[in-house]
Amino acid sequence: MLQFLLQTPLATDTAHKAHEAMSALDIILKGGIIMIPIALLSMVTIYIFIERYFAVRKSSLAEVNFMNNIREFIREGKLDAANSLCKSTDKPIARMIEKGLYRIGKPIKEIEESIEIVGKFEVYNLEKNVSILAVIAGIAPMFGFLGTIIGVIKIFYDISGSGDVSLSSVSAGLYVKMVTSAAGLIVGILAYICFHWLNLMISKAVNQMERNAMNFIDLLQEPTR
Repeated sequence: MLQFLLQTPLATDTAHKAHEAMSALDIILKGGIIMIPIALLSMVTIYIFIERYFAVRKSSLAEVNFMNNIREFIREGKLDAANSLCKSTDKPIARMIEKGLYRIGKPIKEIEESIEIVGKFEVYNLEKNVSILAVIAGIAPMFGFLGTIIGVIKIFYDISGSGDVSLSSVSAGLYVKMVTSAAGLIVGILAYICFHWLNLMISKAVNQMERNAMNFIDLLQEPTR
């Protein structure tokens, strides 16, 4: 009965999948010590992308209600209420407008400059650690290339030691060569995609910040028109 169960399609399929998973792990392990830094780079890439993705996404969510409330408060002369709203809103545009509110009564040019300075700091915060992805995109393939060199050295070392040039004698070096090259390229491509994806998100967020800041400046000039 047990033998029959082991021969069922479900059991066979499960065993086949387990074999495939083990084979993939074995192949990765055959990459050698170079796979350690490549694996670390992949984890850093994923961490930075996820952390920055949600941070940028949070900062670029629609601020329609916020800007509408600011507009109403300013038109009604409720600057304290506008300041309180900015303090309770954890968004870059809120901190920019808060700085502008403190400058109300001074020349528009000075208000614009103060908002622009805060905006630069906010953009810097949005771009935090994103440049690391560009570095990883460049060095991950280099680790893969280093693994290729190590693999070639291992091939020649094995040949010189055994005098055998058969595939079995050089397979260990070939594994190191091919696995590290592939892993380095995969991590490099992943980091490259994540870098440009985040940059597109940041560009969209910055454009939205600039548009809202300009609307705020226009709002301050309405009474003088």
